Amino acid sequence: MAKEKTLQDMFHDSLKDIYYAERKILKALPKMAKGAQAADLKAAFEKHRDETEQQVERLQDVFEILGKRAQGKNCPAIDGIIEEGEEILDEYKGTPALDAGLLAAAQAVEHYEITRYGTLKRWAELLGMKDAVKLLDATLTEESKTDEALTGLADSLVNEKALGKAA
Repeated sequence: MAKEKTLQDMFHDSLKDIYYAERKILKALPKMAKGAQAADLKAAFEKHRDETEQQVERLQDVFEILGKRAQGKNCPAIDGIIEEGEEILDEYKGTPALDAGLLAAAQAVEHYEITRYGTLKRWAELLGMKDAVKLLDATLTEESKTDEALTGLADSLVNEKALGKAA
């Protein structure tokens, strides 16, 4: 008879999912930064890449708290979101709408991460993993701030430029 799955099992599976996602995001951010036309958007992608490196390290610490090896688990959701961003890079290159599309793809990534980290933090609280809660909360806070910064860029610069003529 199969072992009954617990919340701790679900926590570990979700942790593997976001670990995979963060590592995929690390690979995608330089491409997005290179493709972005607005200097502020390039800078935002580069800043988030640095933050993502720290987030991967925090996840490795959470795996350590669990007594498990840090490893990813294929995440079709993030693969799809990143694939959409790559399509935008190809299909809108040189157009005024490129940055708006890249920013929208980046926010889709942020919203996915915010959802995952919020859930993992809550589960860590229920499982009594105080050190993991602190690590996950630090990342959740960063992801929320990144989302707010991207919204600010969209509202103050990127969306208006997307209305303009091709570069």
